Amino acid sequence: MKRVACYVRVSTDNQIENYSIEEQTKRLQAYCKAKGWHIYKFYSDAGYSGGNTNRPALKQVLKDIDHNLIDVVIVYKLDRLSRSQKDTLTLIEDRFLKKNINFVSISENFDTSTPFGRAMIGVLSVFAQLEKDQITERFTMGRIGRAKNGYFHGGPTPPTGYDYIDGNLVINEYEAIQVREVFERFLKGQSINSIRAYMSEHYTNKYGNWNSHTLVLNILKNCTYIGKIKFKGSEYVGKHKPIISEETFYSAQKLFKDSNRENSKTTPQKNPFRANNLLTGLLICSKCGAGFCGNHGFYTCYSRGKTDKRKIKDPNCKNKKWPIKELDKLIKGEILNFEFDKTFFISKKNKDPLSNVDTINQRINKIDKQINKIIDLYQISSISTNQISERIAKLKKEREILCKSKNAPKIEDSNVSVIDTSLYLKYVFTNGTLDEQRLLVRSLINHISINDNELDFHWSFL
Repeated sequence: MKRVACYVRVSTDNQIENYSIEEQTKRLQAYCKAKGWHIYKFYSDAGYSGGNTNRPALKQVLKDIDHNLIDVVIVYKLDRLSRSQKDTLTLIEDRFLKKNINFVSISENFDTSTPFGRAMIGVLSVFAQLEKDQITERFTMGRIGRAKNGYFHGGPTPPTGYDYIDGNLVINEYEAIQVREVFERFLKGQSINSIRAYMSEHYTNKYGNWNSHTLVLNILKNCTYIGKIKFKGSEYVGKHKPIISEETFYSAQKLFKDSNRENSKTTPQKNPFRANNLLTGLLICSKCGAGFCGNHGFYTCYSRGKTDKRKIKDPNCKNKKWPIKELDKLIKGEILNFEFDKTFFISKKNKDPLSNVDTINQRINKIDKQINKIIDLYQISSISTNQISERIAKLKKEREILCKSKNAPKIEDSNVSVIDTSLYLKYVFTNGTLDEQRLLVRSLINHISINDNELDFHWSFL
């Protein structure tokens, strides 16, 4: 008696009529009973697409064939086995027939034990492939049409900065602040990793924390933020409101495409990648004209250090190597001792990304409500104390940062004094991050020429 593997499949759990799992099962049972075949086992893939063979029940069928447990594979209809022409022929010819396993499809009324059945397999699999391609084409055309009409097609997973409400993108004001912050820092010359670290420390969003540099890159390259929809490589005018200006967005794209960005480190706006030292990109060798790099505790002329063959100007250059800490301290002292124009920093000041106090207050109120909800949840559920503590601690940290940012002093008075400027410089050099200090130094100095112990400052404002 033949041992039969009955294979059934539906693409979704709610398919009805002849394609339901129950209906396929009944028909296969009736067919095997009429033939006098013994059903070894039913193999069911409920909710799996026929577009590929990555299905658990189908894999089990193939394993049982390899273990010589079955003689026939039977399906209700050919497309239940696969909708791919290539996969259908591969399964039947390379996996079934090579093991002397016959294949039967009862709807088409043929089996591979007859020459006609084998011929019909090839013909019908072509039509199964055609149907699959037509479904894919109709689905794609629908998505293209939606994109042309300006609708976001990402469903309930909108990009950071937007919420998905009633089929439309609506600006999330708190997250929009974060998006603008990312672009602003990138255009000021900060590296992708430094932006990620800053955002992770100061913000959260609907997807959690800024724990990946990929999130920063995706934001910087996403045209959704200028009010556009992108699909299949084409851009369409969206129905949603933009978060940033087109000028800001395309300035960021220009940085990504700048072929000279690795060799143009004198201007941080043209170099979005991290520099590990305060003066990287500012130092020029007066002897050979090459730049300086920071390695092993020293600023060294590229020609002398020979760390990058492309930047060597004179391989015989012997300009002095400066200890990094010593030269950094000297340059900071020179800046602090300089008599600046009292209005210089008014146009150079950093804009506080959280300048919208109303939005900050709204976020603080939302955090307070979230904390109260978590406490209520603890009282009525089995959630652990550790989980509660972790969630509340994270929210309280964000609240503390927001409160500090809201109350932080800003240089906004047009009558700012030289004393104010001096305090600002000292504050940045004492408390600022490396990126903030680099940005400040570059706003003041175009470059510094080095000739052994002689330093020639080229100030950007003189």
